[in-house]
Amino acid sequence: MSFPYDRGLTAALTNAALVAGTTSSLTTTVTLVPTLDGKFTTTLAAITNQAHPTTDYVTGVAPVALVGGNSVANTPGQGCVGVYGVVAGVVKYIQGGIRGLDMSGNFRQDGPPAFPGIPADFTPFAYAIHKAGATAAVSVVVGVASWNASGFTSVFVNVSQLPTRPQVA
Repeated sequence: MSFPYDRGLTAALTNAALVAGTTSSLTTTVTLVPTLDGKFTTTLAAITNQAHPTTDYVTGVAPVALVGGNSVANTPGQGCVGVYGVVAGVVKYIQGGIRGLDMSGNFRQDGPPAFPGIPADFTPFAYAIHKAGATAAVSVVVGVASWNASGFTSVFVNVSQLPTRPQVA
């Protein structure tokens, strides 16, 4: 008898190919097929320049602003990880903890941010490393600030399941 190790799988079974759209929007090119605890759920149709979620799915409030280095001379800025998932066919966003950057835009010795807690009804399909570096504005809010704002970068990583920790390089 074999034990089904993949029982209760929560995963994105297709790569939605999430990328930054124009300004602060999101774009995918493929219909996403999610499973939630082993059960197929509502798919996410391909989206083009859909507005970024304005609230964090867990907290219910706007994402916390990243403080850029332009607020004080010789200040390196901040970064975070954000997880994108689907709930009932709708894109949702969860912001992870904020960490300090060095002057080169790398996470400091306290390390990269950890993934936030993921609710049971949320199927992750991508994450992004957001950084408001030394030349970024005083306050950069993910989903509000333009993707091409000075000193602000976002690197998207499409996943079927979240890895144990975000890849930052």
